[in-house]
Amino acid sequence: MRAAPEPAALTPDVERIQGRTVRVLMTTQALGGIGMSAGFAVAALLARDVSGQESLAGWAQTTQMIGAAAATSLIARWMSRRGRRFGLVRGYAIAVLGAIVCVAGGALRLFPVLLAGTTLLGAGQACNNQTRYAATDLAEPGHQGRTMSLVVWTATIGSVLGPNLVGPGAVLAEAVGLPPKTGAFLFGVAGMALAGLILSWALRPDPLLLARRLRGIEAGQVRHTGARQGWAVTAQLPVVRAAAVALALNHAVMVAVMIMTPIHMDHGGAELTVIGLVISGHVLGMFAFAPVVGWAVDRFGPAPMLVVAVTVHLVALGLAGSAHAGASIHLAIGLFLLGLAWSFGMIAASTIINRHTPALHRPAVQGLTDSATALTAAAAGIVSGLVMAGPGFAVLNVFAAILTLGVLWAAVRAWPGNPDGAPRVT
Repeated sequence: MRAAPEPAALTPDVERIQGRTVRVLMTTQALGGIGMSAGFAVAALLARDVSGQESLAGWAQTTQMIGAAAATSLIARWMSRRGRRFGLVRGYAIAVLGAIVCVAGGALRLFPVLLAGTTLLGAGQACNNQTRYAATDLAEPGHQGRTMSLVVWTATIGSVLGPNLVGPGAVLAEAVGLPPKTGAFLFGVAGMALAGLILSWALRPDPLLLARRLRGIEAGQVRHTGARQGWAVTAQLPVVRAAAVALALNHAVMVAVMIMTPIHMDHGGAELTVIGLVISGHVLGMFAFAPVVGWAVDRFGPAPMLVVAVTVHLVALGLAGSAHAGASIHLAIGLFLLGLAWSFGMIAASTIINRHTPALHRPAVQGLTDSATALTAAAAGIVSGLVMAGPGFAVLNVFAAILTLGVLWAAVRAWPGNPDGAPRVT
């Protein structure tokens, strides 16, 4: 299974287009980050209030992950056939509708309506995730990790700002007669709508379609790059399968602990503003150091960086799991390191997938692995809610630590000395 080789270097004109593409994607990633993280910080609390049961609090993020999985598959199909712009714009439109439905569910205190909204909102997460791959379509060989990391890093702006809009969102919601916890979703509507509009106008030429033309990939070949072909390609590439496992479990570890942290803090009487600050610190860890992580992935290789991810995860889980309910420095540091570990794991695993997948089939494989990641995180969200309602937050961190063993296994499978880790053609 071979595809046309990557160009050795970008021509000046393509280099200019790539620079503009990355700048556009960085801008929309920041706006999309505001849209997603603003509501994400209070989703579990709103679900608990509307449902009246703490054991159901995790369903807000769980349905969002399920929605992200379904939307990723759909968006990947759109992108594979009609380009990145077509898929991303429509994905953000679905997410905007989801944020509006979330507000309606909270206002009407209808739990099924709220979950319908969070499911649709998952399309925004799918767009944010797929944006990192769009940045690499025209990237030079050996620079995919750092190029991807630039777009991931820009999410810092929106994703750190988003949770801190919880307080202003509550004021805005009360001013218009809505429940306080629905206000963050109003900011989400604005951020994601603006991201979609900018993509529709500025992401020209489409990076994926241009990259295909440069590699001599004809339109007739693209008709055979759907989800089924993505499965077939992944099945034939052991290192891609290992990276997919790492990507999924790395995300599940982060989600399982992060979504229950507001509940743990609420048990200790922490205010919404303080909860927002801790989640902001966590998101800062996820995105702020991405350029350094991307450089390290390109310099030292993605498999060693997966080992770094596992190590930092274990330290983070030890700190968070031993922290008392409410606000504490151990919890804040633990959540920050949890985000940093996620950054190492996500960029490393994504780079492996990019490097080892033939160019023609990348959108299908990228969509498949992101869908699997979202579904794994959804399962982790369900388990986290049950564990939080039973044994508690400390045991939840032990459960998450066990999941990191799967990331370590994937690192061994993808290690350069392993026959399955040998570079594949691109």
